[in-house]
Amino acid sequence: MLKSYLRLFLKGMAMGAADVVPGVSGGTIAFITGIYEELISSISAINIHAVKLLMKGQFKNAWKYVNGNFLAVLFAGVFTSIMTLASLLTYLLEHFPIVVWSFFFGLVTASIWLVGRTVKQWNVITVMSFILGAVIAYVITIIPASDGVSEPWYLILCGALAICAMILPGISGSFILLLLGAYSTVLAAVSERELSTIMYVGIGAILGLISFTKALKWIFSNYYSTTIAVLSGFLLGSLNKLWPWKEVLESFTKHEGTAKEEVVVITSINLSPGPEWPVALLCVCAGGVLVLLLERYGNRERV
Repeated sequence: MLKSYLRLFLKGMAMGAADVVPGVSGGTIAFITGIYEELISSISAINIHAVKLLMKGQFKNAWKYVNGNFLAVLFAGVFTSIMTLASLLTYLLEHFPIVVWSFFFGLVTASIWLVGRTVKQWNVITVMSFILGAVIAYVITIIPASDGVSEPWYLILCGALAICAMILPGISGSFILLLLGAYSTVLAAVSERELSTIMYVGIGAILGLISFTKALKWIFSNYYSTTIAVLSGFLLGSLNKLWPWKEVLESFTKHEGTAKEEVVVITSINLSPGPEWPVALLCVCAGGVLVLLLERYGNRERV
């Protein structure tokens, strides 16, 4: 039992690490490690019936009803990863951007095949769904980022929208935060332990998570292959954001003249591979191999 919880905690840490980086989804990690459907089902169980059990004092039954052990251990891993890796990933993205983006490019590329092969039947509808998902994700990656605001209501909204994206394979919650202009604010809050900002984003995340997963569970139950095809397309379209070589066309400076000064990219274009391409290729391969190992490990656990 302890070993099982440890594996689940590590999967949560992998999800958290993915969610920190714009362009990579924790939902993708959940999917390839075999816990995605249990995650959606468990979160969607947080409903009126669960509340009634709590109101009656049936705490043990309520905990079991929502699969509390699973959610607690998994999200403990996610939270631990985000709190410990935020500063490290910020440093790596600043000093080794080609290496980091190449690694995640390989991770997502391998995920396209792993997610896509779970489609039960490829036909006209699923192919069109795949193309639609790719187009939607691509459009999201080229939308100019906003400078955003730091008002509580806006942070709650950002948290709700980001968490909905985080649990979808192929859509990055961090990138949604970037588009909304709240990514640097949230990342700085996590790094510097600014509890008020974390609290507002967390409230939004809880509200978004509970409401969105119910709809997602229904969609999975009734349109499984079509949904998976769309999610596979999301992964393909998101590769545009992860391409390592870019030229910044427009940017803005947040908190100019202060210790928190930061340049945020608004628009950019992809460039041809630079002289670092051999190292980048190795990192792409490393990311792909890691995903294949995670998927194989998840399959072995399900047997």
